[in-house]
Amino acid sequence: MTRSALSLLSRKQRKWLSIMVFVASVVIYFGQQQGWFGTIKTAAEVNQPGLYTVVKYDDGDTIMIDMNGTTETLRFVGVDTPETHDPRKTVQCYGPEASAYTKKLISEAGGKVRLASDPESTNRDRYDRLLRYIYLPDGRLVQDELLKTGHAFYYPYFPFTKSDQFKAEADAARQSKIGLWANCHPAATDGGGYNSNTQGT
Repeated sequence: MTRSALSLLSRKQRKWLSIMVFVASVVIYFGQQQGWFGTIKTAAEVNQPGLYTVVKYDDGDTIMIDMNGTTETLRFVGVDTPETHDPRKTVQCYGPEASAYTKKLISEAGGKVRLASDPESTNRDRYDRLLRYIYLPDGRLVQDELLKTGHAFYYPYFPFTKSDQFKAEADAARQSKIGLWANCHPAATDGGGYNSNTQGT
């Protein structure tokens, strides 16, 4: 509204106009805070910042990602899948299946993952791999999926915040005899964990 148009309004009308503008501003502000209004997504938002592209699958609990132009190796916090590429060990029972399952989970989600560190865990392990929780774009945690389906063991040897949750998921899979618990003969190890060495019958 131009200044000349405003001058034609009475004092009372100008007062009500000011009140309406103020109320509208308040509603818009709080609406944005509460997410009442849809927003137009930018190209960056459509591409979901924070998602990283997986460039290689080492095995069921280790992947490599492109992190802003640098290739980083990630070790999944809190789980251990049977070995497939450790030169010191033979391929362990259910290792290929665990590797294939991890690749399937991530590939079906577009080959991208979101990462989260754990405040109780170190940033890197002794092999200089980043230790992270691995989330799919839809919010599922890859570690959860591996444990619940019997593709991974709970790894209790280092502290992490989801320890109780992961142990419960692994125990449920073991009691249900699914995945590696049905196809292998996992051996208990010192510290409360398991490893997979021999094929089941």
